[in-house]
Amino acid sequence: MRRVLVVLALCLALASAAVARTPHHNTRKPALTGQQPAGMMEALHNVQAERIRADVKYLSSDALEGRGTGSRGGELAAQYIAQQFKAAGVEPAGDNGTYFQKVPMVGMTTLPETTMQVKTPKQAFDLKLLDDVVIMNLDQRPTCDLNADVVFIGYGITAPEFSWDDYAGIDVKGKVLLMLVNEPPSTDPAYFAGKALTYYGRWTYKYEQAARMGAAGVILIHKTEMASYGWQVVRSSWSGERSGLAEDRDPKLPLASWLQLEKARAILADAGQDLDSLIAASQVKGFRAIPLPLKVSAHIVSNIRPFESANVIGKVTGSDPVLSKQAVIYTGHYDHLGIRPNQPGDNIYNGALDNASGTAMVIEMARAVAASPIKPRRTMYFATVTAEEQGLWGSAYLGQHPPVPVADIALNLNYDSIKPLGIPHEVQAEGYQRTTFAPVFEKTAADFKLTILAPEHPESGGYYRSDHFSFARVGVPAFSIGPGSTFTGHPEAWIKTNSEAMDKSYHQPSDEFHEDYDYRSNAVLARFGIALGFRAAQQSALVQWKPGDEFEKARKASAR
Repeated sequence: MRRVLVVLALCLALASAAVARTPHHNTRKPALTGQQPAGMMEALHNVQAERIRADVKYLSSDALEGRGTGSRGGELAAQYIAQQFKAAGVEPAGDNGTYFQKVPMVGMTTLPETTMQVKTPKQAFDLKLLDDVVIMNLDQRPTCDLNADVVFIGYGITAPEFSWDDYAGIDVKGKVLLMLVNEPPSTDPAYFAGKALTYYGRWTYKYEQAARMGAAGVILIHKTEMASYGWQVVRSSWSGERSGLAEDRDPKLPLASWLQLEKARAILADAGQDLDSLIAASQVKGFRAIPLPLKVSAHIVSNIRPFESANVIGKVTGSDPVLSKQAVIYTGHYDHLGIRPNQPGDNIYNGALDNASGTAMVIEMARAVAASPIKPRRTMYFATVTAEEQGLWGSAYLGQHPPVPVADIALNLNYDSIKPLGIPHEVQAEGYQRTTFAPVFEKTAADFKLTILAPEHPESGGYYRSDHFSFARVGVPAFSIGPGSTFTGHPEAWIKTNSEAMDKSYHQPSDEFHEDYDYRSNAVLARFGIALGFRAAQQSALVQWKPGDEFEKARKASAR
């Protein structure tokens, strides 16, 4: 611990020096007209792009070793954030008067001696870890041996509201389920949300539902077009330690895996099945599961590591004696993928964009609001959460153990992977339109001269892939804020080249800090978020989900 604190002190000094050395870039600041919430304009003008830059530079440095959950680098990041909150006069809002909310977790690392074989009537396929398959034992046992029949279960979805049940008419207890990522294709917004992905399409749901149905395992067939990312992302995301909440009592799969597309195609062909035909059949309403002439044998060896990580939480207490008991919560995850010790070459996953960028913005918004002489009416909480990359576990724990009752949380605004490309002219916030806050959001975007874009890739299910979803699940109106693709301040070629490079670096060691990145975009969207927060804090009534939304029931239940 002493070594961690010494390294932290050195890095704090380096980060402060970076702010002093970095030249100031002019940033477009909003010139809002009319009456504004007290204190809001002062908070907006307190935001500095160069402080965001310095925080990103430190958080994504090699010294933090990729900020893996439960790692030395992750602890350094948490300590740094707490130091920044304290220096800014942000009050602690974690456990026992600290900035830290301890999150009890269990880490699971699949070891190289793990094996998996699929037998067809003709031969046995020995699957190569990482190249053909990624494997995880989610029930937290050091060893697991499994021999089971295989059932093709289509998309693995039970959705009564859409009259869809892939599990109808079959007992899958003790079986291994071969299934597809994504969900049945639709162009009808009222049916599986049309082109947008619902939670039913997420791999997390598929593992959860299979475990509830008593399955022994799941093999997800990876297809880039369906998953919205390539095999390399699956490989890098699942090659290290995966974590879960220690207190999570929901059923878990002994075998949770992804299988490379062409390997799946070859195995099925050897068993007399055509993958494309199975995919086509699974997309038709009334599809029924198909037992396959396949058997899976797996020997899974895991390193199991109980540990504690921490959400880092600060607050600025509201000015209204009554409304200050209610809250607006800002979030951004500070964790990333850590180090892959056995990986040749650069093996540090620095996570500059994902998500040192959003973490730095939450820190800067906390500084700005704390420095404003007049505070918002409701209390503002600033939470940088752990274990997002492991399955949104830090925010899930925070949603289950919030600093104020869920019914008293007006709004959650989340920041994740905000590209530093200059001055943004567009904003994306999938889900804002599902809330009663939509008119305020649209007015604020107009004030900032930001065009609101529809999600660029609704089929990727972005709403269910970031920390705001943990709040939505318990009923809190929540969404993430991000830029579009239009920026000024640099030649178009520079913006395009760097934007594409950031996209290619998703979950790769190349997601690193670059001196020439322009954090004015992060400053603008931080100011935009502060304005939204002040306006939500100013309203007499709490924000709600619109009638009929999938999260409305949870909101009503929290108020009982």
